[in-house]
Amino acid sequence: MSSLKNDRYIKAALRQPVDCTPVWMMRQAGRYLPEYRELRAKAGSFMALATDPELACEVTLQPLRRFELDAAILFSDILTIPDAMGLGLKFVAGEGPEFEKPVRTESDVKNLFVPDPYDKLKYVTDAVSTIRKALDGSVPLIGFSGSPWTLATYMIEGGSTKNFSEIKGMMYQSPKLLHHVLDVLADSVISYLNAQIESGAQAVMIFDTWGGVLTPRDYELFSLQYMQKIVDGLKREYQGEQIPVTLFTKNGGNWLDKMADTGCDALGVDWTCNLADARSRVNSRVALQGNMDPSVLYGSPERIRDEVADILKSYGPGNGHIFNLGHGIHQTVNPEHAKVFVDAVHELSRPFHQE
Repeated sequence: MSSLKNDRYIKAALRQPVDCTPVWMMRQAGRYLPEYRELRAKAGSFMALATDPELACEVTLQPLRRFELDAAILFSDILTIPDAMGLGLKFVAGEGPEFEKPVRTESDVKNLFVPDPYDKLKYVTDAVSTIRKALDGSVPLIGFSGSPWTLATYMIEGGSTKNFSEIKGMMYQSPKLLHHVLDVLADSVISYLNAQIESGAQAVMIFDTWGGVLTPRDYELFSLQYMQKIVDGLKREYQGEQIPVTLFTKNGGNWLDKMADTGCDALGVDWTCNLADARSRVNSRVALQGNMDPSVLYGSPERIRDEVADILKSYGPGNGHIFNLGHGIHQTVNPEHAKVFVDAVHELSRPFHQE
């Protein structure tokens, strides 16, 4: 029996019956909330927030005070693992993340190691246990990591990129070198996510932000293969509770059936996919999370409700749908529109769950 007061998210991820469709938002704790901007200004930087367990807990809880969300997600960043490898992560205003020591040469690659999550990433595991305690069973806590391919992209490019020349250059010139990087990262993600589970995360999600820039062949070789390794290495049950695992490849709609083959519990779907098509392609083997275009939140409340209704209708009746945006909420969205979205999902989805 679940100890959660609200276990809709866990049940939906495991394709079990729920009273209405659960909803949470990617980047639900963040810059669109004035209380977040105020706390970040006091803390001085994003990393000052993310590396302080008490502040990370406060940020995680902020959206739950405003909206009837069905899950909390750890406030952190996907680049914590490469930072713990000593690559010198910094966030440059207007430019995004940058690494002082990008991974380009054979010696750079050979120096990579699997960080101990209870040492160099202790601020994350401490944040997880602090948040779990603060939630007091109200809703489940989702832990997360970047995928090996996505982490490698930032590490090898040295930051954000538009043409992926460094990582694709390595992929086509020195594939063995890149496979070594991805293997170390897969081991690191397994260790990191299992530590989050041991510290209190009740579900985990892997964000493959850049998998969609690959050809179908290269996606299987350089991204999916390593997510498969992670799925195989994760604790799927802890202290008597099942731990759902969600994979999300942005622009990965072409590969949903192959992603479902990994044995994960749920797949994130972006707004470029039709949910009815996605559901038939995975043959209800996994739950689906998504998939409203975040820009709909710039529309009127009526338009937001209409879009929610359309997506619910597209998925259809039955279990296994977690409502979400197709990617993170935009920082200039009015929080009142986010509330309209969350409330509409709960209200309009009930007829889809009647026996």
